[in-house]
Amino acid sequence: MPDYRKNQLLRYGDRIIRIITFDTDVLIIDCLKRTMPQWMPASELQDWVLCDESVLPSPKVSICNLVDLTPEQQKVMHERYTLIAPVLPFIHKEFQRSAMIAQMAELNRVSKQTIRKYLCLYLAYQRIEVLAPAIQKKERELTYDEKNFRWALNKFYYTQRKHSLPTAYSLMLQQRYTDADGQLLPDYPPFHRFKYYYQRHRNTQTKLIAREGKSAYRRNARPLLGTVHDFAPAVGTAMLDSTILDIYLVNEAGQLVGRPILTLCVDAYSSLICGYHLSWEGGVYSLQKLMYNVATDKVCWCQRFGITIAHNEWPVNSLPGVLVTDKGKEYVGSTFEQLTELGVRMVNLPPYRPELKGIVEHAFFMIQNTFKPQLKGKGAIEPDFQERGGHDYRKDACLTMDDFEKILLRCIIYYNNSRLLGEQILSKEMIAAGVKPTANAVWQWSCAQAGANLISVDEERLRMTLLPRTEGKFTRRGLVVHKQRYRHCKGKFAERYLNGGKAVVAYDPDDISFVYLVESGLYTKFELILKIYDNLSLEESMELQAQQQAAKKSAQSQKEQALIDLVSSIETIASTRERTGEVNLKSIRQTHKTEKQRRRSTQ
Repeated sequence: MPDYRKNQLLRYGDRIIRIITFDTDVLIIDCLKRTMPQWMPASELQDWVLCDESVLPSPKVSICNLVDLTPEQQKVMHERYTLIAPVLPFIHKEFQRSAMIAQMAELNRVSKQTIRKYLCLYLAYQRIEVLAPAIQKKERELTYDEKNFRWALNKFYYTQRKHSLPTAYSLMLQQRYTDADGQLLPDYPPFHRFKYYYQRHRNTQTKLIAREGKSAYRRNARPLLGTVHDFAPAVGTAMLDSTILDIYLVNEAGQLVGRPILTLCVDAYSSLICGYHLSWEGGVYSLQKLMYNVATDKVCWCQRFGITIAHNEWPVNSLPGVLVTDKGKEYVGSTFEQLTELGVRMVNLPPYRPELKGIVEHAFFMIQNTFKPQLKGKGAIEPDFQERGGHDYRKDACLTMDDFEKILLRCIIYYNNSRLLGEQILSKEMIAAGVKPTANAVWQWSCAQAGANLISVDEERLRMTLLPRTEGKFTRRGLVVHKQRYRHCKGKFAERYLNGGKAVVAYDPDDISFVYLVESGLYTKFELILKIYDNLSLEESMELQAQQQAAKKSAQSQKEQALIDLVSSIETIASTRERTGEVNLKSIRQTHKTEKQRRRSTQ
């Protein structure tokens, strides 16, 4: 067989193909027609000649570096790659490939043809950049008939009265296409147009919930998605959750503080802990810190606690492409969901599905079972906690948060590198490659395979993405946010100041010295004008403003009294003088000169 290599381009006549892989035969994809890959006998490639990438036609988006794409294009690009990433490991197995395409189509509620289109486009060019969309024009405005179609479907079809489509059409004609005498207008739309609009915009889930009710939908019609591994066909799908740990801690002075909260990000495919956050509070704050920890270099992080590890002991410094959460308020809030601007896809678990959180729940269980036996008598809680006559474990507390975090880090490193996984996690390919049954080994093996879905992001971009947003207003006095005035660091935006208008602004609640104007996925820095508020938190600045208002209010009566006294004084002085005789206007210049000299001599 000739010396073929993966990703080689071959040309014969007006056909161009790319070699995907080869065995006895060669798996190729037609780069022009972009149909699904097919096996081809190696003997048929004798007359084909090698060619370079320049012979390929230009895609809709010209292939360029990732940094040249807009944030919106990068977001859509990663979302599309997320659709095809699970299919890539099975590209050479037609049956498994088709099954995975069908599964991803159902899971993401897109057509199988859409996934095939993105898959073939990626295989033909072997560049993720071709999945980025072209800049789309605004959607056209609905026509008069289409607005009526939408109104009729919402009013008559998507209701618990369960009208049929023809009935909804008839009711629409009766209310929107008749004259004052109830006669049908001659230009009414035919039923096939109404049906076409419905089929083009229909949403099966919306239909079932609207017509059957949410409770019936959950019981009888919701998708049965199976186990957690259906969410995670490859590395890059992580699950998030928080728990209150079974241990009491003290502060540096030895005073009891309470039980800490641990938030974890666990890769569902390998069960590797990608990052953590330990604190006294949960909510959005802990999730922000968790994402910073996931994207940070773990070698440097561990050094802060006097722990030395090699990079391959915790090789995670990228965000997972998919984050699976429950419907807690901290997860569905706008601040956390801003991660989608980086291309991360959020998956909210449906209600009543605790089995889908098994991976992260197991991580909590294993970590606590690792440190609790060693910390008996140190504040660790035993099974008889709060039982009648049980021991008060608060009295045993002696570890500080810093002490315990060092212990927690050791437990996570053990969990990732030494804990043995169940045999069912190792596939045939992993066993053949000699992969050890540990989370870290499975992670590293899967990262080297096709389909790994990880997003690299720099620390500053991640920080700004996770900042809370609020509404700002351009005025002549600057960009006003939280009653504070800001200006652009380089003196731009004069037109915006003069024309006014609202804007979306990202801010740091812990330091209001700067805010960021958010437009088209870009962040523009504005600095605080009144420097007396520099380095203050939002809460501190509001407290200072309240104190200033209180001081003004307390001095208001003194100001009013002073004004009354001033008016009285002016009236007293003015009342002693009255005009006598006529004013001599001709000698005003001489009079002015005389009075100026007299004034100088008396001072």
